[in-house]
Amino acid sequence: MRTSIFKDLQDPILFKKQLLAWGNQFREVVFLDSNNYPQEYSGYDCVLAVDAFTSIKTDYYNAFEYLKQYQSQTRDWLFGYLSYDLKNNTEDLFSKNYDGLHFPDLFFFQPKKIFLLKGNQLEIQYLNMCDDEVEDDFEEIIQSKESKDISDVNIKIEQQISKEKYLEKVGTMLTHINRGDIYEANFCMEFFAENVVINPLEIYTKLNTISEPPFSVFFKNNTNYLLSASPERYLRKEETKIISQPIKGTSKRFSDVIEDEKSKLELSQNPKERSENVMIVDLVRNDLSHTATKGSVQVAELCKIYTFKQVHHMISTVVSEVSHTTSPIDILKTTFPMGSMTGAPKISAMKIIEELEETKRGLYSGALGYFTPTGDFDFNVVIRSILHNSEEKYVSFSVGSAITAGSIPENEYEECLLKAKAMLEVLS
Repeated sequence: MRTSIFKDLQDPILFKKQLLAWGNQFREVVFLDSNNYPQEYSGYDCVLAVDAFTSIKTDYYNAFEYLKQYQSQTRDWLFGYLSYDLKNNTEDLFSKNYDGLHFPDLFFFQPKKIFLLKGNQLEIQYLNMCDDEVEDDFEEIIQSKESKDISDVNIKIEQQISKEKYLEKVGTMLTHINRGDIYEANFCMEFFAENVVINPLEIYTKLNTISEPPFSVFFKNNTNYLLSASPERYLRKEETKIISQPIKGTSKRFSDVIEDEKSKLELSQNPKERSENVMIVDLVRNDLSHTATKGSVQVAELCKIYTFKQVHHMISTVVSEVSHTTSPIDILKTTFPMGSMTGAPKISAMKIIEELEETKRGLYSGALGYFTPTGDFDFNVVIRSILHNSEEKYVSFSVGSAITAGSIPENEYEECLLKAKAMLEVLS
């Protein structure tokens, strides 16, 4: 079905830039970059998939069932996303909030052309129907140059929720927590700009350079774009092993080494941040248990501090084993949306989130990634991301934080602004 060709590269960092510049010509593009971030669970340093041979696009209704049929029939590489609103497929929930982006709830495609980079070795996989194009394409790639910036400067970014209204809404959420309706919920707000023209590739490049995260994405589906600097993995499947790595807990980076270490230490010892993380770990353990073999759910790492260019994060790793016969789609369906972006108990938290947030999340706090031909997969959490509909000329990014009984509304607002910093910087 596919022809594989291997090439050794002299300069993988330069090649990644050339590969993305070349790939941008296609209607469908997924470019994934780990930025060489050190991580225990890793497939490739960089992946590019372009040019759909087949695809699936649907709203939330029966979305996981349609995806299961598509994945089981193709048995090939599939790249795409699950939007947050697929919650309406798995639970008796709905979304009525404003949506300025109008992305499909689910989109996956089977690419004609795939590039898989690990170290200095590049594997090129083309469908047999176009494998005669490999060498010409490779020559084009190594001749490619980075795109010129044609983005608007000083884009006027607005908040959907004012600071005053944000503080008021967090107060309402704390009332729910004190009443016992929920223990924790992730509350988000949208920043947006209307009637703007941007160069998505240029914006992505700037965002990725600022953050250098392990789950960076440039995604394009015709006029729909995701430019993501995500630091978080949602779920990975390696044969029968499942890995979830929720993030809960954030602190600032400082240029002064002593201040930076102090910030890191304070995060590791912060009882509120640890309790946030532990609550979500319990939720993830419960989610994974739906498909896990008996007794296989384990916390491999609890509340470890990881350092990124912009922030320090507290991350836990939860693993499980599944049967060889378990459908990869069922593993996703029983864990989605991820606990770090919802709360506990999950369904109650999602209902309250829907009431208090003013915009539909859509792809934000969903997941983007891929399936391999053997049914393995790897998906990120769509955070620290800019979404763009070029036809509607609408640009959007959202940020949020976990609200618990110990939350101080003003501090939660400051955490949101910290997370928004990189996106605001590249758009202005």
